[in-house]
Amino acid sequence: MQDLFHIVRLESDGQRLDLVPGLGGAVAAWQKLDREGPLDLWRPWDGATPDLYRVANFAMLPWANRISAGGFEFEGRHYPVAPNREGEPYPIHGDGWLQPWTCERVGAGEALLRLASRGHGGNPYVYAAEQRLRLCPGGLDQLVEVTHLGEHPLPYGLGLHPWFVRTPGARVQAQVQGVWLCGDDPIPTGHTEAFPPGWDLRRGVGMDGPLIDNCYTGWDGAARIEWPERGLALTMQVATLQGPSGDIAPQYCLLYRPPRGEAFCFEPVTQPIDAFRLPGRPGLQRLAHGERLRLEVRWRWAAL
Repeated sequence: MQDLFHIVRLESDGQRLDLVPGLGGAVAAWQKLDREGPLDLWRPWDGATPDLYRVANFAMLPWANRISAGGFEFEGRHYPVAPNREGEPYPIHGDGWLQPWTCERVGAGEALLRLASRGHGGNPYVYAAEQRLRLCPGGLDQLVEVTHLGEHPLPYGLGLHPWFVRTPGARVQAQVQGVWLCGDDPIPTGHTEAFPPGWDLRRGVGMDGPLIDNCYTGWDGAARIEWPERGLALTMQVATLQGPSGDIAPQYCLLYRPPRGEAFCFEPVTQPIDAFRLPGRPGLQRLAHGERLRLEVRWRWAAL
C-alpha cells in the first residue's frame, strides 16, 4: 500500500503539486503557497482512500466518459468493454486511471509520468501514455498524450478530471453553443441549443443546484471558475489538441454538479458521453499503430 500511496512533490513558483503515480497517475493536491498557509486550487486527496474519485485530478484515456451497450463496433469488428467501477453500469473514463504509472523524471517544478497498457481488464486497447506536469509563474501546464500500439486501428479520446472545492458562491463560466441532454442516466438522448434553466455556461452556472452531469458542445476551449468567498479565480485554456492529422479545435467539455457534496467537476474532454455510439462518433480520433493523440491544458490562478 505504501508504494500505491507514495507522494512525489513538486515545489516551484510559489506553488506545491503532489502526485500519486501509483494511484492512477493522479494529482493528490495543487496548492498556492500563501503567507496564511497553502490554498487548495483543486479539492485535495485525503491521503488514505484508494478511490480515484477522491483525488484532486486524474487523466482519462484511452477514452473519456461512458460507453454503453457493453462495447462498440469499429471497422467491422466488435470490441467488448466491461464496467470498471463499482456501482457504475457503464465502463467509464478509460483504464489509465485504474493502473499505476511510473515517475520517469522529476525536477523542482516538473514531472514526467509514463504508463504502458496492454488490454487492461480485457479492454481492446494497447497503448503507451505520458503525462507532463509543470509548475510555472501563476499556474500549471498539464499535458497528456497517448500512442496506439495495437495491431488494428481504434477510436481514442482524452480528458482531464479535476475536482474543485465547492462553495456556496462558486461559479463556472465558458463559451458553449449547446448541450447533450439525457434521461435518468448520463447517456445522451438528444442535443439542444436551448439550455435548461440554470445550465447556460455563457452566463455562468452556480454550483448550488440540482444534478448536472452533461456534455456541452461548441466549446471554445477556455473556462473560468470563481470562488468569491475565497477571493480566487482559476482559468483554464486548451493550449494543444492534436491528433494524427494535426491540430483539432476543442469542442467538448463536461460539467458535473452533484446535488450535494464538497466538490464539483469541469472537465476538458475530446468527445461527448457515449460518443462510440453517437452518429459519426463525434470527437473520437482513429489512431493506427504508432499514431498519437495529445491534449495540453494551461491552468492559471488570479485574485478576484
